[in-house]
Amino acid sequence: MLWVVTGCYGRAGWLVDRDIALSIVAVNNSVKEELMQAKVAVYADVLNLASSVSKALYNFLLIAGGSLAIALAARVYIPLQFTPVPITGQTLMVLLAGTLLGSKRGAASVITYLGLGVAGIPLFAGGGVGFARLFGPTGGYLIGFVAAAYVTGYLAERGWDRRIFTAALAMLAGSVIIYIFGLPRLAVFTGWDRVLALGLYPFIAGDMVKLAAATLLLPGGWKFVGTSEYKHPSLDGTACPLSALCAHRVVDKKGGD
Repeated sequence: MLWVVTGCYGRAGWLVDRDIALSIVAVNNSVKEELMQAKVAVYADVLNLASSVSKALYNFLLIAGGSLAIALAARVYIPLQFTPVPITGQTLMVLLAGTLLGSKRGAASVITYLGLGVAGIPLFAGGGVGFARLFGPTGGYLIGFVAAAYVTGYLAERGWDRRIFTAALAMLAGSVIIYIFGLPRLAVFTGWDRVLALGLYPFIAGDMVKLAAATLLLPGGWKFVGTSEYKHPSLDGTACPLSALCAHRVVDKKGGD
């Protein structure tokens, strides 16, 4: 009798565990669906004015343009005598690339920029080239650019660049990610006791100015476009708010970045 009761209890317990597991899967799928439905267009999606250009070519041009913009920002280069980390315009441009182009295209722009620099084209700040820059004192910051662009782009795809407060949080998150990658690598050369003094503190004021500028410009740009509620083209066929300028009226539902 005890064996029968135990067996029945074990089967009942298995059924309960299965129901719980199925419920968890259902909730997880529901959360994913809600997140996808919350996805909205970034600037690059709304400003696609060339309907005659294929989506693949348009994305390629965006990625190439983003890489070029980052390379140009790297020309803004101010070396500091007391630290191997210079002041550059790259940080701001990387965050803007993610926000304006979206997570995938923004990250791809940074990867392309890094790839060209590693290949020998003098695009890095100060004109450096090759793998040595990635493994040098500032290599962690360069790798962090990829993650920062993706995260800011992901947040922009959720509408964070539509409001001043959330835009500030998105820019701040991207900056923090860069330092999360950059400081440990810098510490290999400077030691943990000096890494904050050489790799963080001197740049906080400048970062705040850059973030403030981006935070004010991004939501204002959406007012110029005429909407802050335009959905991501991978979710529906909402007409482009720049209908007077756009040659296309409906975005392909299978689109995206």
